[in-house]
This record gives sequence, structure tokens and C-alpha cells, in this order.
Amino acid sequence: MNDNRTHILGISCHDITRAVNLLHQQELVAFPTETVYGLGADARADKAVAAIYNVKDRPEFNPLIVHVASIADAKRYAVFDETAERLAQHYWPGPLTLVLPLQYTHNLSGLVTAGLPTVGIRVPSHPVAQTLITAFDGPIAAPSANPSSRISPTTAKHVLQELNGQIKAIIDSGPCQIGLESTIIRSMNNHIDLLRPGHITQENVESLLRLPLKRVTDEVEISAPGQLPLHYAPRSIMRLDVRYPEQDENHLGFGEISGDLNLSPSGDLTEAAANLFSYLHRLDVQSRPIAVAPIPSKGIGYAINDRLRRASAHKTAHST
Repeated sequence: MNDNRTHILGISCHDITRAVNLLHQQELVAFPTETVYGLGADARADKAVAAIYNVKDRPEFNPLIVHVASIADAKRYAVFDETAERLAQHYWPGPLTLVLPLQYTHNLSGLVTAGLPTVGIRVPSHPVAQTLITAFDGPIAAPSANPSSRISPTTAKHVLQELNGQIKAIIDSGPCQIGLESTIIRSMNNHIDLLRPGHITQENVESLLRLPLKRVTDEVEISAPGQLPLHYAPRSIMRLDVRYPEQDENHLGFGEISGDLNLSPSGDLTEAAANLFSYLHRLDVQSRPIAVAPIPSKGIGYAINDRLRRASAHKTAHST
């Protein structure tokens, strides 16, 4: 792989080995997780991590999530309090990122944490991600595999459309199942904050811990991915909470509001979350304004609306 093309790899042992070798060479490899496709690099290597920021045009104050294969591996890099331990035991492997204090003996690149004393870390459940991380035998930094602030990728095609020629390889295993980035929870001295909503909802966590979970998704100081005001954005102008679109708008429907595309005709929020970024990609290539039907802010609907609000920041109007 000495040319500048981005190579599409499968999930065979041979292709996973090729991907692992590229990571050891401090190259970038996109790979599937259960949430979205991640842009992977050796989390211990400054050069590799710097390449992530460069390719994504990502602000260096915005930390990255470290992906590891197990709770035991996570404890090499992060300090777990009792609450974090309970969350990890219940939800890992899965779509939960924990922001925890760094271990004194960690060997992560300072670029991964953006110089903060904490690290965002998770154990993905996707079998290909697990196979890759285990074969690599080390931590992989992996934000979403797209330019910063753009729509997150849920297929290898989405990655290729945005990053072709800028990264070495993409492991293609089809669409991501969940379609929204992981829930991010900060646990410090058994005090917990919700930094980014996701598939694992506030209600899920509060039911498990029997503790209130404070939403702090718009902190002045960025401590986790997904907190920037403008994020997940299409190139087109977007309006939210629209029941009746203008003639020149593509309408993204939900439930009984059919639209040009419908996130879930049955009103299933889990289905809507899985379809959100894929449908935004499909509408965005038509270069027309996008109007989005109202989505209930309950359960995972809160996470969907968080993504839509950030995707439409600075260029939106609300309508009914």
C-alpha cells in the first residue's frame, strides 16, 4: 500500500492483519463499530494521533475516544471509581464511553486527551472492532471517520466519500447497527454527568445506578467529543420541527409525517436513530434545504434531537 489511494478491506483474517500492520506503521484506518465508523490510529503515537486531527481538520482542544478490548485493558489507562466500575460491568462491550481520570502510568499520546487529566474510553461490541483491537494489542484512538463538524458515517461508502485518498484503508463490514455515537458519561469520585446522549439513555443509567444523572452537554470547556455547538452537520440549510415543508425543501419525516424519507414510519425511535445519519447523507447530496419533522425528546429521542440541534446550529430556523 505505497500509493495514495484509500483501500477498501474486508473482514477476513488477511485483511484484518493488513489493517493491524498499517496501524503499527502509524497510518490511519477506518473501521466499523456498533455506533458509527471510527477513524483509527495508535493512541500511543503522537504522529498517528496528529494525523487524525489533520485529516479531520479537528480542533486540538477536542479530545478523542480511546477504544480498547476489555475492562482490564481500560484500567491500564483510566482510574475507575465504584460508579464507573458498575457502568462498565453492565454496559461494556457496548455504546458507552466513560470519561475518567488518567492513570499515572498511562502511555497515551497527550494529543488524545487534549492535555486534560481525563480520558474518554470505551469497549466496543462490534465483532470487527473487537477483532481489530485484539489483534492490534493496544489502544486505538477513533473519532468518527469524517471531517470535523460533518455528518457522521454509518457505512464505508460515507467514509470514502469524505476521506478518499487521505487515509490508508477502510474496513467495510456494512452499515452500523445503532447509527448514533456512544453515550458519554463522566464519573469522578462517584459523581456522574451526562456529556453526550446516545443509545444508552439517561433513564437507563439512572435506573441502573439509582442516582440522578446531570446533563452537562454544553460545558464552556470541552471535556468530551460531541460538545461543540456545530457538529454532525450537512452542507445544506436545515430547519427543525417542520410539519409542512416549503416547496424547495427535502422533508425528513418521522411517524405519521411521511416526508421524502421517513426515519421510522412506525414512530420507533431506535429505528430513527439507526437511520438518522444515513438519511441525512442521502438528502445532503441533493443540495436542497432539509426540513426535519418533530422528534419526541424522550429516551433515545433526546440523543436524536441533540444531534439535529448541533447539525443545524447557526443555520437553522424552527417551525411548526
